[in-house]
Amino acid sequence: MPVTFTFGEWFSARTIIGQTLADLGDEYPNLWTVTPDIGMTLVEFREKFPDRFIDVGLAEQAAVGVAAGLAYEGNIPVVSGMLPFLSMRTVEQIRSDVCYPNLPVKIIGTHGGLVGNGGSTHYAVEDLSLMCSLTNMTVTSIGDPLMVGEILRQSMKMTGPIYIRLGVGKSDQAIYEPGTHDITIGKGIVAREGSDVTLFAHGTTVAQALEAADALEKDGHSVRVVDMFTLKPIDADLIEKCAKETGGRFVVVEDHLAYGGLASRIADVVVDRGIHLTAFERLGIPQVFAGFGSDEELRDKHGYGLSATVAATQRVIAAKG
Repeated sequence: MPVTFTFGEWFSARTIIGQTLADLGDEYPNLWTVTPDIGMTLVEFREKFPDRFIDVGLAEQAAVGVAAGLAYEGNIPVVSGMLPFLSMRTVEQIRSDVCYPNLPVKIIGTHGGLVGNGGSTHYAVEDLSLMCSLTNMTVTSIGDPLMVGEILRQSMKMTGPIYIRLGVGKSDQAIYEPGTHDITIGKGIVAREGSDVTLFAHGTTVAQALEAADALEKDGHSVRVVDMFTLKPIDADLIEKCAKETGGRFVVVEDHLAYGGLASRIADVVVDRGIHLTAFERLGIPQVFAGFGSDEELRDKHGYGLSATVAATQRVIAAKG
């Protein structure tokens, strides 16, 4: 089976964001960036367009409010920071100041999921559930740093807001060879073909899902891996297609609370469309505060690491139809 990902290549998503925005700043003279004192992703833009860079200090609510004001004046604002705070502290401002008037504010940040070893106050694990619940909000979770630039470029044409979730952003693993997949907001990516089961993932768990599929192939199992990087609007047609083509067997693994994230979004599609499934398992963070440790250690501890993903997929494959 051909593999379309390459492990061992690492890039900084922060640098890609900064350079992409710096390039877009020439094309869009109304592009602004705003940060709550966390501008690591905006260095290149700040240096090139200092008059369109705003640091409000450690005040995420103010950052969103300033961005909304800029958007009202016909600008395209990008708010960049750490997602544990951009997603939690600012929910009211995002809902009322950005989503209600449907403004083209881009919210992009790092530390989505159990990454960074910062402890439970510094993990964004409820964020996708919160953002998906907001009217007019598009929600993405990016696993390959090379995708970030394309997502930002596409977002420039959007009339409403978008939430872009990343991992740590310092050293991120490339997944796809450039040009091998169509990257379109609202459409999932079939990262690996397979016929026995579909393994859905997003963000930092995509690479883990591909590793699990590789391990299971050695036992003769054909595992399809879908990178559902857009959670809202979700690619319902792809979900239905996968159900038909992989025997109604689904596994979802995500670096988010097990309920409220991608698995819940997929379950909604299954119910709403009356899709028959043979087996369905969700792997994610249980209802606990996760504690300290590396992201790999915490995934293993809380039951959604590589070995747990392999085991769950084996159970789903073995389920009786």
